[in-house]
Amino acid sequence: QVHLVESGGGLVQAGGSLRLSCAASGGILSINGMGWYRQAPGKPRELVAAFSSGGSTTYADSVKGRFTISRDNAQKMVYLQMNSLKPEDTAVYYCRFVSPLYDAWGQGTQVTVSS
Repeated sequence: QVHLVESGGGLVQAGGSLRLSCAASGGILSINGMGWYRQAPGKPRELVAAFSSGGSTTYADSVKGRFTISRDNAQKMVYLQMNSLKPEDTAVYYCRFVSPLYDAWGQGTQVTVSS
């Protein structure tokens, strides 16, 4: 069973930065397939950034150039560095792991960007 725990959310002013962390534990041999999603009030959950099963990265158009996903394979950690934050980035951010055997989500961490 896979367990994901996010941390690092908070309140920040527009233009500021935050770094989210996701710690994975359980039956994960590779952290390819991990990524970040977000859900704003009244909106569907959307992909923010993720590693594919092959290890390549993908980003939502709205965050390209501002957000960077990175990882520490040995520690089974995935990070999301968020720069130049905008009020429209306000959402609950979730870590997700997808593989042929698992589709696991973390509990989410709130990011609030004030204008």
